[in-house]
Amino acid sequence: MRIIFHGTSHGVPEPHRRCSSYILEVAGAYYLIDLGTSVTEELRRRGIPMEAVRLAICTHPHGDHTDGVIQFADLLNWYFKQADPLILLPDERMIEPLKAWISANTGGRPLREDLRVGAFGAGVAYEDDRLRLTAIPTRHCVHSYAFLIEAEGKRVLFTGDLRHPSVDFPQAAFETELDLLVCELAHFSPADCVPVLDKTKAKRVLHSHINDGRWAAALQEQKNTPHPYEYGAAFDGLELEI
Repeated sequence: MRIIFHGTSHGVPEPHRRCSSYILEVAGAYYLIDLGTSVTEELRRRGIPMEAVRLAICTHPHGDHTDGVIQFADLLNWYFKQADPLILLPDERMIEPLKAWISANTGGRPLREDLRVGAFGAGVAYEDDRLRLTAIPTRHCVHSYAFLIEAEGKRVLFTGDLRHPSVDFPQAAFETELDLLVCELAHFSPADCVPVLDKTKAKRVLHSHINDGRWAAALQEQKNTPHPYEYGAAFDGLELEI
């Protein structure tokens, strides 16, 4: 499994960080986790065929995780007509507005019938022959989730946005050995989450969704402190083989 950290900023794009966006590659198939910015442009720049994308899914409805969905769906609708990824949204109320936007953009024509758009809830939200994604509810907002990704014998947990690590950190992190834990760092300090991270079964922890303006010094302090796992911070363009 390969992970491309396309966007690692907090709720606002910064000069060196885009809003939340991750590209997972498993044996030639691609899966998009959060579309807070234009993932389509990055796929094109990297020469990744749109036909190879199987899933686009968002952790919660906030714009810094979903704003790229409209462009993605729009281009699938009229240009990349051979591509057939499943678009999964965290709240079913998002589906009809997306379809209406596309219809308005095309002079009233509906979304093409074979383009699949749906909603998901807690539990296994997606599974194919290469990857399994389990959605774990969090308390960041009404429809917010962490994602446990299992592929090629590896496990990766994306926390998504949390209310606070002491309140709604995904229980799976304490019960399941993780090859990588991607933890947000927009809504609380590193000092708030490290005591919780220390109790997880993660081999490696990377922060993403980072508010550098608030936590840069505190993050650097934690990087210089020993931890029972490999500890660090992601950046836009980082690629990891898990």
